[in-house]
Amino acid sequence: MKIILDAMGGDFAPKAQVEGALMAHQEYGVEVVLVGRETEIMACAEGALPAGVTIVEASEIVTMEDDATNVIREKKDSSLVVGLKLLKDGGGDAFVSAGNTGAVLSGATLIPKRIRGIRRAALSPVIPNKEGGALLIDCGANAECTPEYLLQFAFMGSFYMKRLLGKKSPRVGILSNGTEDTKGTPLQKETFALLKACHDAGKLNFIGNIEGRDVLLGGVDVVVTDGFTGNVLLKGIEGTAMFLMSELKGIFKKNAVSMLGAMLVKSGLKGLKSKLDVSEVGGTALLGITKPVIKAHGNSDAKSIRSAIRQARDLAQSGIIEEITANIDEIKL
Repeated sequence: MKIILDAMGGDFAPKAQVEGALMAHQEYGVEVVLVGRETEIMACAEGALPAGVTIVEASEIVTMEDDATNVIREKKDSSLVVGLKLLKDGGGDAFVSAGNTGAVLSGATLIPKRIRGIRRAALSPVIPNKEGGALLIDCGANAECTPEYLLQFAFMGSFYMKRLLGKKSPRVGILSNGTEDTKGTPLQKETFALLKACHDAGKLNFIGNIEGRDVLLGGVDVVVTDGFTGNVLLKGIEGTAMFLMSELKGIFKKNAVSMLGAMLVKSGLKGLKSKLDVSEVGGTALLGITKPVIKAHGNSDAKSIRSAIRQARDLAQSGIIEEITANIDEIKL
């Protein structure tokens, strides 16, 4: 298994990328291709890389300020573009980048391209919850959607949960402002009718509308929504988790008695922290592309990059792209 890594994309590149690649190579046994400026990469590697970790030179860097729609044309020798072309040409099994999200989306759409028949690719993070996790699709790739987009998101999300998280019959719900069939905007209502028809035909396990709290409390495996709403939900959950962990830390450090209490629940707190730890998740799968692409968070550290590489490996081995391709006639209008 060979993973292509954009070594220059992200807030802490290339140091975090190089360290994360070395960790992933050692822990998972994958080969890693670091794409970027060789002199800077080798400086972070202290002048030596093990067998199985190689470099492909790319002289340019895509910044967070670059225009995502033009960067593919204007920075052809960037680590992002070179890496995606390498993926398209079979130089690796999957691609990981912590760089400019818009540029990754644009590059993946234009270079390896979308699966024929898929209208839009979607960012699809797994949100930790009481039941283990729920897939949120979309969380930012498509601010405006049609019912057909959401129909395809539902199928792609269901395939993902089956193949990567072992859910035999993933429960699919539409994110809305109430559970009643009549709730939501015209987009939710029209999508509801489409998904219900698929459920009645035995193609999906559609459970209807769900509210935002259901994402964390459980009862749903695939949360279908447009990218604008999904991104607001995702950032709200991230902020809430950070706030709660900060408050808990302050409470337990308040006095000797509370510090004693912290010692008594230390193992439980570690488990909670691990569940909410972004670095253990790795990144977000970009579903709908002909090759496996993982978008890692822009501020990814070495542990996050390591986890994103593991996620890319799992995505490449899952067979989900082949399943989407084989069922394309079922998931388009």
